[in-house]
Amino acid sequence: MGTGNAAADAALRILVVEDEALIALELECLLDDLGHVTVGVAGNATEAIAMGRSTAPDVALVDIHLVDGPTGIEVARALSADRRTTVVFMTANAKRIPADFAGAIGVIAKPYSERVVASTLDYVADRRAGRDGPACPDGFSPAPV
Repeated sequence: MGTGNAAADAALRILVVEDEALIALELECLLDDLGHVTVGVAGNATEAIAMGRSTAPDVALVDIHLVDGPTGIEVARALSADRRTTVVFMTANAKRIPADFAGAIGVIAKPYSERVVASTLDYVADRRAGRDGPACPDGFSPAPV
């Protein structure tokens, strides 16, 4: 799977919230290559929240600016309300993230690399499992504590 302790764990179930079809497809392929399962792809807030509630993903990778506007913040708040789902922003618009990160644990800046996505998912898996893994991976900015 990735590079850390998470490689020995079961695949993460991931919801991709991205309105750019090419980026979403590329991300789906990357997640598959890393051994994870994409439970759905949503391009707007309504679809993302509905998919999140129906699939209860382990992780939601959420862009801030979707086809219906900067609604990724709303999506993050709704999905992170379910403790089973860990939200990570993936955006080129990090300045739009509120101070409380809307319940997300951090952000991957676009454009991202495969290495950053892989190491971030390992980091998330370690945190979800209650393990003290390595420090935050390069390319991932954690939410303030």
